[in-house]
Amino acid sequence: MLKKWLIHLVVNTIVLMVIAGYLPLFHLSGVTAAIEASIILSILNLIVRPILIVLTLPVTFLTLGLFLFVINAITLYITSGIMGDSFVIHSFGDAILAAIIMAILNALIQNFIVKPIQKTR
Repeated sequence: MLKKWLIHLVVNTIVLMVIAGYLPLFHLSGVTAAIEASIILSILNLIVRPILIVLTLPVTFLTLGLFLFVINAITLYITSGIMGDSFVIHSFGDAILAAIIMAILNALIQNFIVKPIQKTR
């Protein structure tokens, strides 16, 4: 369980650094900030995200799950608020775009890198 969480943290850290490097929509001050943001984001996904999903279940159902991107954007925005100047997202629209890109990159890394490595062990 701890190994899975650490892999998830590493993947999220890499994804955050890639997004910050290529898109001007948010700013990370460095690798340490990316690691801290990944840890805070995972804690928020553990505590806040399930509550938001339950509260917005009708909207999520009506949008066929697309509202989950908004929930992910909310957790990103909260992470930005907690971290202050070391992790800045300029607007909520930027957070939604980042959440969509994060979902795509996480899926690609999980399917093409992490799962094949785990299968060979």
